Amino acid sequence: MLEVTLHEDADEELKTAASFYELRQAGLGEMFLRRISEGFELIRDQPLAGQILFGRFQRLLIRQFPYSLVYRVESDRVLVIAVAHWSRRPRYWEGR
Repeated sequence: MLEVTLHEDADEELKTAASFYELRQAGLGEMFLRRISEGFELIRDQPLAGQILFGRFQRLLIRQFPYSLVYRVESDRVLVIAVAHWSRRPRYWEGR
């Protein structure tokens, strides 16, 4: 099993999205975080589970929310480089 780590920008995206959902409805931010956590567990246990985007980048869709974990598998970890909303401009995270 590889360790899952977040790029600092991905961590900020995660916090921002969770806060947004929690402000919209009590408990929704917590549900979002649970679904993200399930995604982390899946890519930790099965790093190749995500859809290949291009190069070494993969994407895992988050259940019930319009978000994806964009990540790459490295020799010693899985690096989540974006917690990306589907309506954001494509590949904005590519330079990370």
